Amino acid sequence: MNIEKIRQDFPILNAQSGRKPLIYLDNACQSLRPLAVIQAVQHYYEESPACAGRSMHRLANEVSRQVDEARQQVAKFLHASRKEEIIFTRNTTEAINLVANALDWKTGDVVLLTDKEHNSNLIPWQMLAKRHGVCLKFVPSNSDNTFNLSAYQQALQSGVRLVAMGYTSNLDGVSIPAEEVVRLAHKHGARVLLDAAQTAPHQRMDVRRLDADWVAFSGHKMLAPSGIGILYGKYRLLEEMQPFLVGGDTVASSTYEDCQFLPPPEKFEAGLQDYAGIIGMGAAIRYLQQVGLEAIEKHEVTLNQYLSEALKSVPGLQIIGPADARLRSGIVSFFIPGVDHHRIALMLDQMAGIAVRSGQHCVHSWFNARGIAGSVRASVYFYNTLDEARALVDALIKIRKVL
Repeated sequence: MNIEKIRQDFPILNAQSGRKPLIYLDNACQSLRPLAVIQAVQHYYEESPACAGRSMHRLANEVSRQVDEARQQVAKFLHASRKEEIIFTRNTTEAINLVANALDWKTGDVVLLTDKEHNSNLIPWQMLAKRHGVCLKFVPSNSDNTFNLSAYQQALQSGVRLVAMGYTSNLDGVSIPAEEVVRLAHKHGARVLLDAAQTAPHQRMDVRRLDADWVAFSGHKMLAPSGIGILYGKYRLLEEMQPFLVGGDTVASSTYEDCQFLPPPEKFEAGLQDYAGIIGMGAAIRYLQQVGLEAIEKHEVTLNQYLSEALKSVPGLQIIGPADARLRSGIVSFFIPGVDHHRIALMLDQMAGIAVRSGQHCVHSWFNARGIAGSVRASVYFYNTLDEARALVDALIKIRKVL
């Protein structure tokens, strides 16, 4: 990749006169947006600010065409069997909630999770436990936070209905062996939902090869506008599921007593959609495909390997997850015992213009179970450079001396 050429596509990375240069290392929270995406959104509002699928005039027809094209882009990106397997949501959270609320649950049904799920893949199941008597079980990670396959196999013996797991953890960047997880789950009669919010932006995904039943991810972590997400589902399962949100655009016809729902994906996309976000999602995927997911993954690991080695020079600093940076994709989550993580993040911003995340990263359960107050999370993407990684290490060495 030509990183310097790529960086020219991101307006905020091109420092203007009087503006402090930015080193953006908070990509696991939200990525930056290239001009191609910004212009796609702007074009919608300037040239065709209408509803899709409702009216017959030329503006509406143009929006309908672009929405359909974006759906096809996502399907191709995931190697889905058909575009109707792609449902537009607001984000990963809504996509997971859709599945949680669209299935018919019975008391005693078991949902199997890992011990480091994002709240978006924990709280919906907790709510089901309270409302329907669903039982939650957790697969404990290995001591280095990698996936414990033997514990998973043992847990499947107890009659699991759904395996719902983060494909790649936003805590430490560790991925589960997804294909094996799905294969074993199906062998034991369980369905699988993968939270791929931290996977889809960084590595190539083939949902047919994975054979997962549902896959959820967000646009805002992969160059697309905020407020747009994706739920992929096997079409036959989507046909069986009941809609979660209902109303306009979900029905073919209605009477005062009843209604006839449209087929997927329409029956799950209630109301006026975020057309600008959907169109921007299509533009983001086209951009990522031009860069290349394999190149992105390789670049992130290279930066992580440098950071993981260089951060050993910061006294007391502990990285969460396995020592091998290749197992943590583009995430370096760390803490220094006795030093406030929020203060470190604030000083990085004020002293060096470095943006990172601090806190418990919506994985409160993992931190609370271990008595760790929180961590600083630096997360890289393909537009980040080795010089920026060096700047982070240099700044942390200075901050450690001050604190």
